[in-house]
Amino acid sequence: MIQSQPSLTLEANRPLYERVPTRDECGQRLSDFMILFPGLRDRPAHQLAEALGCMQAVLGRYAEVVFADLNVRLNLLWVSVRPKPGVILEIAGALKALMPEALLVGEKCWS
Repeated sequence: MIQSQPSLTLEANRPLYERVPTRDECGQRLSDFMILFPGLRDRPAHQLAEALGCMQAVLGRYAEVVFADLNVRLNLLWVSVRPKPGVILEIAGALKALMPEALLVGEKCWS
């Protein structure tokens, strides 16, 4: 199911592996990435709400976003997207532009 407007959904503490989709509605495999927001959980409620609004605004601009989960306790945002060249870096860059502390979690390649 494709949603034209993303919505914020709160769920009970079911494990992420039970909630994360691996394929879209057409059976295409999805890509995933994580972004760390150091200190997010320690922010006052109004600053946390503002950060959530920023995240939702950014993610809502991308039709490729299929699923997003914010674990405040871990300061970690998990995002599942339809594969498109460059979309992960584009989303991560847009989040970092609004929230400079954002860190894209990934494997570091050594030459």
